[in-house]
Amino acid sequence: MRAMTYDTYGGPEVLALTQQPRPKVGPGEVLVRVRSASVNPVDWKLMGRGLDAVMDVRFPVVPGWDVSGVVEAVGFDTPEFAVGDEVLAYARKDYVHGGTFADLVTVPVRALARKPALMSWDEAAGLPLAGLTALRLLERLEVGEGDTVLVHAAAGGVGSLAVQIARSLGARVIGTASERNHDRLRDLGAEPVAYGDGVVERVRALAPEGVDAVADFVGGVLDVTTAVLADGGRHGSIADASVTQAGGHYVWVRPDGAALTHLTRLVEEVALSVPVARTFPLEQLAEAFRVSMEGHAAGKIVLRVSGD
Repeated sequence: MRAMTYDTYGGPEVLALTQQPRPKVGPGEVLVRVRSASVNPVDWKLMGRGLDAVMDVRFPVVPGWDVSGVVEAVGFDTPEFAVGDEVLAYARKDYVHGGTFADLVTVPVRALARKPALMSWDEAAGLPLAGLTALRLLERLEVGEGDTVLVHAAAGGVGSLAVQIARSLGARVIGTASERNHDRLRDLGAEPVAYGDGVVERVRALAPEGVDAVADFVGGVLDVTTAVLADGGRHGSIADASVTQAGGHYVWVRPDGAALTHLTRLVEEVALSVPVARTFPLEQLAEAFRVSMEGHAAGKIVLRVSGD
């Protein structure tokens, strides 16, 4: 099968299009024919050895953790899915090796959800990691009806989903973003504020008594978080572990098919949509990584691996 791989740590230049063996399908797994796979910053951070202390790596690595596609084969004892089912998954394994930037990938059934018919393959590939990350942090913060929530980096791939999920939970959402993305945030149901100098005052103008919860999806904003948080408020981050020293939660998302199914139901209820910023063919993964590294994409970056 075709796969984008790297056999040494480095930047996008270490990626190559190679031929790899067809994956073996273990018990409790399915083999997915990849239609689309989305890029996440963790993909190139792992490649650059940024998380070397966290996960074992087996070269050659096929990167990629997000996938949408069609079940091509099933392993022993997998009654939940059948050949031909359209699925999506956050397909992270316990070590870095056989990822989703390839024609085929094996996925444990516990990580899979069924793809809603109204979602494109690109949108479905963009949902799992970002959506589960947003959902997990909001759940840790116990966001609910009547809360006022500040979302840092609200226009990003994870933040834009967090805005919509928080709104579905009945929360009022204030979101930081550059001014060019303010109209988009309003469309998602958030009250936008520009980040940078004066952001504390701008948030306080909208929430004079402080916000009930802060969800940080960018890092480096703990001072802003603590300055706008109401007494007894909750906060957490996916990008800054130091929040734990200030009473916050540091969240690392896990594969969870049941939670992903919850997100697909929100999609079906038209309460959640996945913005796709750019698409690339499989062989242009290096360029897709470079765009992701720039950090300015307003939505998900997606690889189109196969199609009709």
